[in-house]
Amino acid sequence: MFIFLFLLGFSPCLSITKDVQIVPIKLFIPKPIRITVNDLPPPYHTESAQKAPSIVPIPQDAKLFVPDLNFRVSVYRDNLKEPRQMIYTPKGDILVTEMHGNRISILTDDDTTAVFADESNGISNAFGMAFIKGWFYVANSGDLRRYAYKMSDKRLQGTGEIIMTYENSHHWTRSLIISPNNDQLYVTIGSGSNVDIEYPPRASVQVAKLNGSNNETYAWGLRNPVGIDFHPKTGDLYVTVQERDHIGDDLVPDYFTRIKKDEFYGWPFAYLSSKNIDPRRRILNGSSERPDLVERTRTPDVLFQSHSSVLGMQFYRGKQFPNYYRNGAFAAFHGSWNRDIGVGFNLVFIPFGNDNRPKGYYEEFLRGFMIDSKGPKTFGRPVGILEMKDGSLLFSEDGNGRLYRIEYITKESKVMPIVSNAKTIIVDKIFLLFFISCSVFFL
Repeated sequence: MFIFLFLLGFSPCLSITKDVQIVPIKLFIPKPIRITVNDLPPPYHTESAQKAPSIVPIPQDAKLFVPDLNFRVSVYRDNLKEPRQMIYTPKGDILVTEMHGNRISILTDDDTTAVFADESNGISNAFGMAFIKGWFYVANSGDLRRYAYKMSDKRLQGTGEIIMTYENSHHWTRSLIISPNNDQLYVTIGSGSNVDIEYPPRASVQVAKLNGSNNETYAWGLRNPVGIDFHPKTGDLYVTVQERDHIGDDLVPDYFTRIKKDEFYGWPFAYLSSKNIDPRRRILNGSSERPDLVERTRTPDVLFQSHSSVLGMQFYRGKQFPNYYRNGAFAAFHGSWNRDIGVGFNLVFIPFGNDNRPKGYYEEFLRGFMIDSKGPKTFGRPVGILEMKDGSLLFSEDGNGRLYRIEYITKESKVMPIVSNAKTIIVDKIFLLFFISCSVFFL
């Protein structure tokens, strides 16, 4: 009997199945949220609130809200140290930058989490990452580095080659993306202040060759650009931008917009339109300090609720979700601190029309993290978004250090786990019978 129990205890069947921590969901009906420049109140319409969000432990009865009950939300990884951006390696593993740990972790299919790079490799508040032509690129808060990379690498070697440097005060997140034709890289660089006068590379998107040469400003006047992606069909470049603070609860809206070479988006002299001069950037006679730049200020495609703190963004290219989401963009709202009633702490979707341009509004896609808007109190602060290879969506939140996965479960896909479990049960029974036979033989 001892042999039987011993062998059964080491039966491979015990490691065949993988437990998935499902998050309870509820249905909500999303409504289009359309904000226009004409909707904006005057500056200082309210006092400037200072309400940093309180991060609370995950409630035992926590529920998240989705627009379709065929969506399934699960915990993909837990106990990470403020996870931010994510990317696939060429081999198919997932890398995630961890702000608090000042490291990059590698997540493998067997649920292993290991250190891929840390401070010994020159990692310093890393955010954006990219792979191209045998190189791994990392956007630190103060520099852009590249490292020689092989498919077999599970741990980065050396401190890399610094190919760009920039100031790292205040807005320090640096997103990174490679152009569709694989010959240029784009880096987002936020401002060093709220509304001080600063010029590129601050508050801009920079473009350079893959070795860092020919570095120039692509678009500017973007206070804190973070999310960046190319439209799947048109190849147009889009960004999400965090706008300025301290002039009221409903000023100034964050936004999502297409950007083109040499375009100017107002910061710090104007916001969202040439008609809106920032009151803190006026001279004594009331005119702007830079009327030439105010005149050039472009209006973004989609305005978000002020102080939502938009971060990561990615276009949806997959086929798992309903067709409605194809070629639209998902964005992560980190949540407010400069507003009396909290907003954000959710994921949103920006739909596109048949003309491959934004429809001019956005809608909530996943919510429920904020449990008290007056605090505000929340158990999640979404940051980065990654479309997984099967078309599901992975997002990070740095409040409680989790990665969540969103899948769309159709009738067909609901059958698959049953079939898989049936196969597992059969294999389990075979192993069990084999070990019982062995134990009887030895007895």
